[in-house]
Amino acid sequence: MVNILVINAGSSTIKWQVVDPESGESSHSGLVEGLGTSPSGEDYRDALLTILDSLPQDLELSAVGHRVVHGGEEFGTPVLITDEIEGAIEALSPLAPLHNPANLAGIRAARGALADIPHVGVFDTAFHQSLPKAASTLAIPQDLANEYGIRKYGFHGTSHQFVTRAASKMLGGDPRGHRIVSLHLGNGSSAAAVKGSKCLDTSMGFTPLQGLVMGTRSGDLDPAVVLYLQRNTQLTRDEIDELLNKKSGLLGLSGSADFREVSQRALSGEDDAQLALEIWGWRIRHYLGAYAALMGGLDAVVFTGGIGENSSLGRIEATKDLAFLGIQLDENLNTSGDKNARDISAPGATVKILVIPTNEEWEIARETARAISSPR
Repeated sequence: MVNILVINAGSSTIKWQVVDPESGESSHSGLVEGLGTSPSGEDYRDALLTILDSLPQDLELSAVGHRVVHGGEEFGTPVLITDEIEGAIEALSPLAPLHNPANLAGIRAARGALADIPHVGVFDTAFHQSLPKAASTLAIPQDLANEYGIRKYGFHGTSHQFVTRAASKMLGGDPRGHRIVSLHLGNGSSAAAVKGSKCLDTSMGFTPLQGLVMGTRSGDLDPAVVLYLQRNTQLTRDEIDELLNKKSGLLGLSGSADFREVSQRALSGEDDAQLALEIWGWRIRHYLGAYAALMGGLDAVVFTGGIGENSSLGRIEATKDLAFLGIQLDENLNTSGDKNARDISAPGATVKILVIPTNEEWEIARETARAISSPR
């Protein structure tokens, strides 16, 4: 049996699981908190040793799969991690300053503790490397864009890849003809247009700030708003950054970033919560319509993530008034409370509406197993 240790090292935590890449079954898992206080990364090393000590002595690990948020333009597939690859991940840190340094701390700690088995980097941005240039290129002077790596990268790629693969199996037939919109909806949210198993477009851009309305992030915004705030308020650059990333979205609209609370308040008639919910759904429907146009129609819409999987109201708001595209929910199926992968589309609807729980750890384990069997 192949056992992959999947590590998701964040700025203050390490989430980990031991996963069978074939079945997706997790035999061991855990969370280490309170990290990021040691500049030299000693706390990450100590955490890895604690994780390894918690595993049975007879458990044989085949490899370690590491989540890496930003792979830039260089990494379109998972890679075996070497010192050179570590350096490349570090060089990408300016593009993901909150994530890549923490991912790298976890990689270095794990490679030090488990030097005799392969380590693989699986990048959140990799799934979106298939974007055509018309989708990934930003309309700014190209010498500047090329010098600073400014383009659409997209995020949540591991989740989008997992659920669209599962959706293709549920649809049946040749996946090369499938046209799927994946909606990863949580505190952070993004949409992806996937045609023939390849990502054609996605809502997040150069950073995870672009796109859908999120818990605390604004999503799409006229760039001139930033310039206006700089010129007409006392806000500093860093304060505007914090405003758009941590104080906007549902929080800025309603005073709460919790979708469950906003939903309850909207149902009870509170105006600001109702408007927040309407804007949230409006933005999603905007992307659904655009992606249907880009792909020449739709075969399935997939809901995943904490909101996508669990909020029947969220799914209603995201799909209402789209019957002309063939998108229609079945009310009873939508509110059934079933937690398994399922079809909730109305009888006769031409577009399947699927709810598929994401499993990024399993996807990382599968990609890791694939990488060690055919190293780059």
